[in-house]
Amino acid sequence: MKKKCNCCKLPWWSKLLIATTGIFGLLFTVYFFNLDMKLTAMMEPWLLKWYDHVDRDKHL
Repeated sequence: MKKKCNCCKLPWWSKLLIATTGIFGLLFTVYFFNLDMKLTAMMEPWLLKWYDHVDRDKHL
């Protein structure tokens, strides 16, 4: 017979608190190190190449 782990015996509010804390920690890390803008800067050459090749209906 398998024994259940102790994490399964936690109440629902405790699991919710752990999940919320983990998500907050992840989002704070992204905010603190400005990772979203660093990712955007890494993608910029690819995005510029992509949008330069898109056919446009209107020209200035």
